[in-house]
Amino acid sequence: MKSVYFFLLSFTFFYNASAQIPLKVLPSGGNKKAIVGEQIGLTTVVINYDRPGVKGREGKIWGQLVPIGYVDQGFGTARKAPWRAGSNENTTIEFNTSVTVEGQPLPAGKYGVFIAFDASESTLIFSKNSSSWGSYYYDDKEDALRVKVKPTVIDKSVEWLSYSFSNQTENSATITLSWEKLAIPFRIQVDYINDQLESFRKELRTEKGFIWESWQQAAAWCLDRNVNLEQALQWADSASSGTFGGHKEFQNFVTKAQIQGKLGKADDAAQTLKKGMQVATIQELNQYGRRLISQKKNKEAMDVFKFNLEKNPNKFAPLVGMARGYSADGDYKTALKYAKMAEPLAPDEANKKNIIAIIEKLKEGKDINQ
Repeated sequence: MKSVYFFLLSFTFFYNASAQIPLKVLPSGGNKKAIVGEQIGLTTVVINYDRPGVKGREGKIWGQLVPIGYVDQGFGTARKAPWRAGSNENTTIEFNTSVTVEGQPLPAGKYGVFIAFDASESTLIFSKNSSSWGSYYYDDKEDALRVKVKPTVIDKSVEWLSYSFSNQTENSATITLSWEKLAIPFRIQVDYINDQLESFRKELRTEKGFIWESWQQAAAWCLDRNVNLEQALQWADSASSGTFGGHKEFQNFVTKAQIQGKLGKADDAAQTLKKGMQVATIQELNQYGRRLISQKKNKEAMDVFKFNLEKNPNKFAPLVGMARGYSADGDYKTALKYAKMAEPLAPDEANKKNIIAIIEKLKEGKDINQ
């Protein structure tokens, strides 16, 4: 009798212990788990949600299955609960940097997502509580942000609820919840410029700051966007210094000179470019001259082409550069002279064909830079 008692006691303990460890199965109701994410600027956005299906309930989703506004679901502590923006567990969204949602700021973090639905204007809610089950324990005191969003009718029915990213730019994207014949979009924006600058500042203090390429990349990025120019000049100084070996790279001097120019330091820019041209290759000088022509800086381009020819006399590329410089000024006769001088020096068949085409174009009185 005593052995039977111990068997029953052991069985009861085993049953209770195992009951606390549910096995992994598909979500209830035939719903589907989903994860969708995208990087906006340097910000990673990840949405975890369960996808309910329409399952023949067309016309009974919005305003019925998804209630209007807030309701008492008859379970949990919430007496005025919004929709959980999905099925089963909490829908969550996570940002690794601060963002704005519909123009309103939201700090980095993981949030529960809820929607108080209304066909004309819904309320999108981001809750600091991202771990509760659905909205049964929703508490408006835990709201981090509320924004108004406008549902839109879509033509093609969406069987399984989905979140998607669209209208992406460098610093923004639209996230859209779509289900049945309704979509609820909201716009996410990030401060990409400042995020990127802060990333540069951190990375340049790591092992990545031991090579000139990193300093050049950061300086050139600022130059392209016309931001943070004073610090960019410091980064360009590092890129073009002997400390990191960048003093032999023409592109570093070009970047530095252009930043100096934007800061109104024309004389410094001229001296920097002069130093850079001393280490530039034939092709680098030729390409730089062509870039200046494309920027309508014909005089500066001609100075570069002339320097290239003086440094590398009787070479194919500098002679072609001179032809381009005179052609940009409309002096096709002089341009033709230099093109003919370059023809017998063509290094290969492709360049031979190209210079012949240039000569023919100049004979017709056409600009070879067009």
